[in-house]
This record gives sequence, structure tokens and C-alpha cells, in this order.
Amino acid sequence: MKGIVVYDTSYGNTKTIAETIAETLKESGIEVDLFDVKDVKKLSAKDYNFLALGSPTRFGTMSFAIRGFLGKVKSEEWMNKPFAAFDTENPENMEKKEYSAAEKIAGRLRDKKMNQLFPVLKAAVLGQKGPLVEGEIERTKEYARTLATKLKE
Repeated sequence: MKGIVVYDTSYGNTKTIAETIAETLKESGIEVDLFDVKDVKKLSAKDYNFLALGSPTRFGTMSFAIRGFLGKVKSEEWMNKPFAAFDTENPENMEKKEYSAAEKIAGRLRDKKMNQLFPVLKAAVLGQKGPLVEGEIERTKEYARTLATKLKE
């Protein structure tokens, strides 16, 4: 099993979450490629069994770069393949249950007939630039361990 984790980041927090997901999946025996969205030149579904995609939440939505990347995810190639979506956002947005990048990413991937294995991961950051709220790395590891289990089912 091999997957791809793709992320965009503004201040490094989403990168940290993406790296944590990739490392934890690898520790669980799953092969993973990790890419900043700006470094993805081509995307071929035949190379991967699953996709994990993340973005910082800015103004209630995903980054422009992730939105562009989603255009490269072709429904006919990725249909029925599993995915996970994650983001970083301000805890106040989470409490208000405002829109998030992860939810919008998940919606777009479901529209492409991909299979959402697990609810989105929302990692909290302090303020606009971070750092991550204490405990978010451990929560991300637990999320990724659960994701690994679901991918192996």
C-alpha cells in the first residue's frame, strides 16, 4: 500500500501536521510520499492507493494552491480510492463550527467519488501564525494511526 500526503502551508503549521501524518503512517507500515503542493508536478492515481490532503484554513476555506491541485485530481482515475483531509485553524473558528479547509477539501474529493475513510482532522493553532496548540501533534499521531488501521482493513 502506498499513499501520497500533499499539503500547503503559510507559517509551517500545516507542514508539521502533514509530516506527522506521513511519519506515523510509515511507522504503521504504509509507504508514503510527502509533498508540498507547489512541488507536485504530476499526479497519477496508478502510483497511489490513497490521498491525504491538507491546507491552512484562511477566510473559511482552503488555500488557492490546494484548490488548484484539486483540479488535477481526476474523478475517473481516483474514483473509489480512499482519502483523508486535514487543516490547521484557529480554535475560535472550531468552537463556532465555521467553515474549514478540511471540510471543503473533503466535499470536493467526495464530489470526485473518492471514499472518505475517516472524519476530517482539524488541528488548532494559536492566532493566525501559530504555533500549534499543545497536544495537537499527539492528536494527529492518533488520527494517523486510526487512518492506517482503516487503510489496512
